[in-house]
Amino acid sequence: MKIQNDTGAVQTGGKRTMPIIKPGAMQQVLAFASLVILVLVFSFSSPNFFQFTNIVGILLSTAVIGVLALGSTFVIITGGIDLSVGTVMTLSAIMTGVFITYWELPVPLGIVGGIMTGAICGLLSGTIISKMKIPPFIATLAMMMIAKGLALVISGAKPIYFKEETGYSKLALDSAIGKFIPGFDIPNGVLIFFAAAIIGGIILSKTIVGRYNFALGSNEEATRLSGINVNYWKIVIYTITGTFTGLAGVLMASRLNSAHPSLGSGYELEAIAAVVLGGTSLSGGKGTIVGTVIGALIMSVLTNGLRILSVPQEWQTVVVGIVIVLAVYADILRRRKK
Repeated sequence: MKIQNDTGAVQTGGKRTMPIIKPGAMQQVLAFASLVILVLVFSFSSPNFFQFTNIVGILLSTAVIGVLALGSTFVIITGGIDLSVGTVMTLSAIMTGVFITYWELPVPLGIVGGIMTGAICGLLSGTIISKMKIPPFIATLAMMMIAKGLALVISGAKPIYFKEETGYSKLALDSAIGKFIPGFDIPNGVLIFFAAAIIGGIILSKTIVGRYNFALGSNEEATRLSGINVNYWKIVIYTITGTFTGLAGVLMASRLNSAHPSLGSGYELEAIAAVVLGGTSLSGGKGTIVGTVIGALIMSVLTNGLRILSVPQEWQTVVVGIVIVLAVYADILRRRKK
């Protein structure tokens, strides 16, 4: 007689055996299968989809939304949310332009300044949530408005276009569009995204930050009673999210060779959708970086495929909205089943 317990293990005649596929990995398998199906459907629908240049374009577009999603993974695992990543990304791009163009700082310092802008915003959000006890939804909504307003004020409500003598053209070449390895036709932005994913995976699975990240999402009160400084680690986690967001801002500015204060709106929803599609639970305590990478690729493939099929922009937005609803509903079903 076989009995399956809540963890998915199968007990046979008093002996307990583990399942072939763990429940946590099943969602990643399903997400990867969905990605493969999308690629096949769009490949058969249009011969232009599977061309090398289009695949590279998909990967490059995934870099920005993917880095945003990597940061959002940390927060969502805690059971929180960060609605400000889109506008904080915009503010980080604007500040990168200000540092390099207006202040004429060296390009590396401008990049660091843009990333630190995101980190500071994440630090502020985490502090507001932890110290003032404001719910993450409200706190990050406020940060979203603050970042949006600052981006407009600092830029004068107009794009910052960078001249070649500022060195920003070198940033565009080296950071996103160019290639670190001669003869290797993958843009740097894609390599930076996968490097960020590796770093995020190490932080989440191999460090004390990752352990406390899952502990907060699983049972925050029990974590607090065990003597862990919950407020401190929340601030750390939101700062990590902000750091990834700042990196996304630098990549965005690098791709466009300019900083636009109007960009970033809606990116937070796509990032959250990518995280949930990858198997991270909105209730917290569960998630992986690998799943988030797959989710980000699904969002990029879907958008690119619809564009190649000449689907109007407004209908593309409708489809993305439907995907977000389905992703959240799938998470609800997983929790009910559990």
